[in-house]
Amino acid sequence: MSIETTVDGQVTTVTINRPEKRNALSKGMYLALAEAFNTVSTPIVVLTGSGGAFTAGNDLGDFLAHEAGDRQKTPARIFQEALLATRAVVLASVDGPAVGIGATLLLHCDLVYATERSYLQFPFVPLGLVPEFGSSYALPRRVGPQRATELLLFGERLPAAEAAQLGLVNEVLEDSTALRKRVPERAATLATRSMRALQATRALLHDRTDTSVEARMDSETAHFGELLHDPDTVATLRAKLSR
Repeated sequence: MSIETTVDGQVTTVTINRPEKRNALSKGMYLALAEAFNTVSTPIVVLTGSGGAFTAGNDLGDFLAHEAGDRQKTPARIFQEALLATRAVVLASVDGPAVGIGATLLLHCDLVYATERSYLQFPFVPLGLVPEFGSSYALPRRVGPQRATELLLFGERLPAAEAAQLGLVNEVLEDSTALRKRVPERAATLATRSMRALQATRALLHDRTDTSVEARMDSETAHFGELLHDPDTVATLRAKLSR
């Protein structure tokens, strides 16, 4: 099975497991990833790859053999929409290359952890293509227009350490052993939080509809008022007060 899903308490781990192809994604794998995200029942998801690669992006042979049809509903697009729609907090655990959609999907993960040997690469223009997964919109807003232009036009490797300096990676770990320890630690910490608070905060961070600070304040106030009467929140506040 190229996409493996395991559940441990509050955390679902989705593993891209095709190491002989550096976890390159086929149409079937995109659909399996979409199914994994559409059916996730835990509030936290860890997305990772096996065998020293996150994913090399599209399986080019499979990609070239695609059938003509609705380009808005390709398997890749179905996966992209599933990732965007999830309410779970998504942690990416990156060891090795994250190329093409392997890099662009990281723009839509909530937290990204990578090893020193990892790199991001956006090779679309060198391949005669344009960026996908909204990266031409998201990347300039994350790293600035000049740096985004350089990354997208040249398609050169961006080492994990530089990606961290640009704010695309949260933390760089020494090796895969350190990564496999750190990401579960971070996920376990999140699992101790109020699930409603996690989901509401994530929703606010991903909300593109508010057009001003005042509008966002209104959204925050609505969530704040609801959570203030949540039993978990009340219990947490009382515990703090008793100290």
